[in-house]
Amino acid sequence: MIVEQGDHEVVKIAADDLRRDLATVTGKTAGGDQIWAGTIGKNPAIDRLVVSGKLDAKRLNGAWESFVIATIERPAPGVPRALVIVGSDRRGTAFGIYELSRAIGVSPWHWWADVTPLKLPALHVRPGTHRFGPPSVRYRGIFINDEDWGLTPGRRRSSSRALAAWVPKPTPKCSSCCFG
Repeated sequence: MIVEQGDHEVVKIAADDLRRDLATVTGKTAGGDQIWAGTIGKNPAIDRLVVSGKLDAKRLNGAWESFVIATIERPAPGVPRALVIVGSDRRGTAFGIYELSRAIGVSPWHWWADVTPLKLPALHVRPGTHRFGPPSVRYRGIFINDEDWGLTPGRRRSSSRALAAWVPKPTPKCSSCCFG
């Protein structure tokens, strides 16, 4: 995973998370094609790809939290191929990196709810350019509080009386209801 030192701190944090996620899923810490991640204007190597026409980032200029994930042939001398994650802004780049983690099977809930990803012997990326964003909601986030009883199975078992007060009972029309 290659990240420019001058890029935003959140990009570096997300890149470290992706390194860890790749190792968790594959059991490997190196090998395969290079992965480059960066924000437009903060990563000279990615900016050179845009200027050279190897990476189309026109729709990222001025976009809110948007990103592109693309496979690039010969992005630099001696590099046959790279998977490039480019963000329109720092959050766009971070969301792009986390999208790759999600695509390899790492749930955003892996820490809070013990969702362990499946082990895979190899990972493959569909060639091309894939654009994401902008999001339909300007400010995204998750809010964990003590009213969300469904985060962990243990929490649900220990709180069954509290759940019974407000969880709907399955009806004959809905015998496979998730609350049954």
